Amino acid sequence: MIACGRNICRVASPTVLRGNGTRAMADVLTERVPFSRDFLFRQFFDPISSTYTYLLADVNDKEAILIDPVIEWADRDKTIVEELGLKLKYARELPTGRIDHYLALNTHMHADHITGTGRLKGLLPGCKSVISRSSGAKADVLLEPNDQVQFGRHQLRVLPTPGHTEGCITYVCDEQAIAFTGDALLIRGCGRTDFQLYDIIAVRSNYYATCAQGGSATILYKSVHEKIFTLPRNYRLYPAHDYNGRTVTTVAEEEALNPRLSKSLEEFVRIMNNLNLPYPKMIDKAVPANKVCGLYEVEEEKGEQ
Repeated sequence: MIACGRNICRVASPTVLRGNGTRAMADVLTERVPFSRDFLFRQFFDPISSTYTYLLADVNDKEAILIDPVIEWADRDKTIVEELGLKLKYARELPTGRIDHYLALNTHMHADHITGTGRLKGLLPGCKSVISRSSGAKADVLLEPNDQVQFGRHQLRVLPTPGHTEGCITYVCDEQAIAFTGDALLIRGCGRTDFQLYDIIAVRSNYYATCAQGGSATILYKSVHEKIFTLPRNYRLYPAHDYNGRTVTTVAEEEALNPRLSKSLEEFVRIMNNLNLPYPKMIDKAVPANKVCGLYEVEEEKGEQ
């Protein structure tokens, strides 16, 4: 029952709201863990590819990292980094000691846009590109499972979550109760799993490149259920894309409400195998570029749509 007095409404007794009639909405609402005062978080959006780029930083010592930058927005990213007085920095703990780099990270080798890491290397001297070793892409730093990405007092741990592509990884920041899931897990969705169909793709000038392989509905389902859904229920999840204006979700929400991944493995595989998605518009340019542009600047073709 809801009691209202003047301009204030109070819930007089517990109210359970139900969405689709099968699960109480209250089941997916979790207590939010606020960001610590020394943790800077920014989320940027590319409307063309519906890609999210994330800027994270330690407020005190100004060390920062970028996740999934887009080439067309590299100048914006550079400007914001410089305006805030930040340093794109990565510290990796190795048996031989700590190695520091300036860097921009990728969650996987993208097929719908060209990563901004190559351009940022030119705009921000000392910037290093980072991607998983299993992606098959070239980069300055190739991450392994359970590697730690350090910036200031904060760190991300590398969680392998293949299935969309073989090299997909999720970056988890346990201290802030957040994870960056790339295309493995989207808000009420997930990345496509049919990229094994595009093993060899033809691009301009008779150049051929091997596409990111490893797309598998079964592997993706296991990655999400065994790696992401086993995180605490209140962890906030930030995807690489969203096509409906949503910005964040939680483990609890996706486990209960994701229309694909809340199903059984058999149902999920059937859904993914019958999506019949069109050939990705940018794949002919994006995949060859993203295989190398962590190391080299990529020339944009002016005037092309």
